[in-house]
This record gives sequence, structure tokens and C-alpha cells, in this order.
Amino acid sequence: MSYCECPERAAAHFRGIYGPDTRASFSGGLAHRVFARHLDQGEIESVQFEQVCREEIGSSNLNYKVAALGLKPSALGRVIEEVGLLYEKFKRLPAEGYEASEVFFEIEPTAGVSLVGRIDAVFDEDSGYKLVDWKTGALGEVALQLGFYAMLWALDRGELPGGIEAISVATGERYAEVPSRSGVQETAERVARMIDALRLAWETGSDLDRRGGPWCRYCPVLDGCREGAAAVEVSG
Repeated sequence: MSYCECPERAAAHFRGIYGPDTRASFSGGLAHRVFARHLDQGEIESVQFEQVCREEIGSSNLNYKVAALGLKPSALGRVIEEVGLLYEKFKRLPAEGYEASEVFFEIEPTAGVSLVGRIDAVFDEDSGYKLVDWKTGALGEVALQLGFYAMLWALDRGELPGGIEAISVATGERYAEVPSRSGVQETAERVARMIDALRLAWETGSDLDRRGGPWCRYCPVLDGCREGAAAVEVSG
């Protein structure tokens, strides 16, 4: 969750202020579209892969990002090639019990508060439904994100998912956990504290804490942020 990385950056997102699109996010978005299409419609033949990618770009908001990123045909072709390499790895992952892709939740637990999330894939297993998040880069810290998905599922379905898992298609790294009621409760309390902090900041016009990290390079509120400037300088 971006709030745990940097509260002020998350507050900007809630105000509708986002950093610039990046080639990496575009590539990741296209890969996720391809993964979902594979699970829903079956394996994509290599001779059709480029056309399928262009169809997915044209039928989604990725189409607008092509111009924003200044992706010329040659650059777009290289992105499609990179996604193709990821897809070859994705095809090796088991798909038994597949139920649905890109499952969207928007839950209003209390007036004026909407909790929104999209789960990449859901699998029906003997232990219950497993929620899976695909990563196209390094796995990174995923426990909080998966915990949030488990909470959304519990709020919507009235029961815990049987498992939550993040898989890096690029590296093969995995993180898996069996959600518990205490863990979901802890996540709900963390989200409640975040909401209280955001509301207080907006009511008083004050800033939230700023924390430097790799996310600073494309932060929409980087200007004037000492922590962000230091993080960007360190990362080169």
C-alpha cells in the first residue's frame, strides 16, 4: 500500500494527483492484460501474439499511454517482445482451479469511505478460494497488499479466502500466506488509522509524513520534498 511507503504521496493519489506514466508500468499493464486473456480464452499462439497485444492496447486505457509515453512503433515493438518473454514464463504456471481474472471490489464500509481493489486472479482450491497477484518485476514487499485483498474478500464474501499469494512471473519468486481473522482485523485497523490521518490532514490543511524510497523518482509531489530529493540522489 502506497500509504505505508509514503503517506503524503498516498494523499496526493487520493486527491487525483499522479506521477507520470512509465514504460515499466505500461509493460506491466500490458502483461497483465495478456495473462488474463490467456486464462480466460486459452493459450495465445506465437504468430498471433503481437496482434493480440495490439488489440489489448487498443481496447484499454493503455492506448492513451502510448502517446503520453511517446512510444514510437519500434519502441512499442520492443515492449511487446518483452511482454512475450514474460508470457512464455507465465504459460508454465499451473492454472488448475482457475475461477476469474481482474476481480474488482468497491466496498463502502461506512458513509463516505470506499475501499477499492482489483485482484489479478482467483483460483478455487480444496482449501477455499486463493487470491493471486502477478508481479512482472521483482516480488518486493507484498504482505500488506495481499492482506488488503484478503480484507476486501472477507468484507464482500463474508468469509476468509483460503489463501493469498504473490508470484513474480519474471523471477519465479513467490510469497504465500493463509489469512487469519486476526490478520484481517489488524489490516482493517491499519486502514481505519490511515483514513483518520487523511481526513485530519485535509481538514487542517497540513501535510502528512514524507518518506524517501525508490517510489520517489516518479512521485507527483517530489518538488520541494527533501526526503524525496535525497532518495532520488542516492538511487542515481
